[in-house]
Formats: sequence, C-alpha cells, structure tokens
Amino acid sequence: MKLVLLGAAGSGKGTLAKNIVKDFNLPQLSTGDILREIAKENSKLGETVASYQKEGKLVPDEITFEVLKNRLSKNDCLNGYILDGYPRTLNQAKLLAKITDIDAVISIELDLDEIVKRLVSRRNCPKCGEIDNTNHEGYNGLCRKCQTPLFQRDDDKPDAIKARLEVYKQNITPLINFYGDKVFVVSSAGSPEETYKPVKTFLEGLKNE
Repeated sequence: MKLVLLGAAGSGKGTLAKNIVKDFNLPQLSTGDILREIAKENSKLGETVASYQKEGKLVPDEITFEVLKNRLSKNDCLNGYILDGYPRTLNQAKLLAKITDIDAVISIELDLDEIVKRLVSRRNCPKCGEIDNTNHEGYNGLCRKCQTPLFQRDDDKPDAIKARLEVYKQNITPLINFYGDKVFVVSSAGSPEETYKPVKTFLEGLKNE
C-alpha cells in the first residue's frame, strides 16, 4: 500500500504513522525528518533548508521533491510506504503523481486551537529524537528515554506556528479535491488509540481488496 497522511503539524500524523508501521509493515517517510537531517549537514543544501525551517516556511517544492524521489527509490519502498508530511501542496501532489500512484490518503482533522496548544508545549530530544510535552505530569525537561535535555524547535514557537497553520489552511482543500475518493477522514481529537481504530479498519479493508 502506498499511503499519504494529511494533517496540520501537531495533529498526530507521526503517532498515527507509527501505529500503521507496526501493523502493516510499511516504512514511514517523514519529509520533515528527512529535511531536518539535511539541515544539520554542513552543506549549501543544509544551510538553505535550515533557513526556511527557522522562519517557519515550507522548503521549495523542487528541493523537497528531489529529496523524496531519491528516498522512494530505496529497496524498502518497493512494497509500499507511508508519506508523512508530503505532499503539502497541489503542485507537490501533481509532481508525486508523475512517479507513483497513491492508494489512499488519510486526512487527520483537529481544531486549530488544539493544534496550537499541542505545538507550543512540544519538546524534542536532540539525541534520540523522542518527542515529549510540557503538559504531562512529571515533566522535568529531560528526555524520558535517554535523559538528554529537551529543546523547543524554532518552528514550534507561536509566530512560526501561526505561519505554518495559515499555509496549511490555504493548501488542504485543493489536496482533498485532487485525491477525491481516495481520501479517508479521521478526527484526532480523542486518544491515539481512538484515532487509529477506524484507520486500521479502513486499511485492513483496503489491503484485502
């Protein structure tokens, strides 16, 4: 299965993707993660990507597409994959359609005020990549897995969040229209388990067709 996950930052795409990976044995391809790794590189491309991310802006389509195209050519993608964070725009969807056919699109819906609340309190581990939240009981600023001090990404700060959400709102409707009847909509207002249950049922049906 070749799947796309649509949803604003903070809507729960990453958590949902991990559940799908576990049950359907598909690699999760997060363009955000891939680009953040490139941003750490001491290269012209790394500096360019980092500058866009610090301003809360999307990396240009031509850069993102070439990075993703290279990743899709790897052997672990031969039997399918989960695209987490791509496409974000109609132009990206059209570019993607030139190199692959998507079987289904999972669109995650969540109130924008809740998204802001989640992102502002989100913290990341620079060592193991674990994501935590300042709202949980017992939060002490250290990673629960490796005890490394956590940090707040620049694009999780209020001004950057506002810019990201405005871009997302402008782009989501054209994407939904482009994929049409391939789209399965789910709310992530509940727990991760409640969000995943209908998605799992949908994908099991799709797999058995």
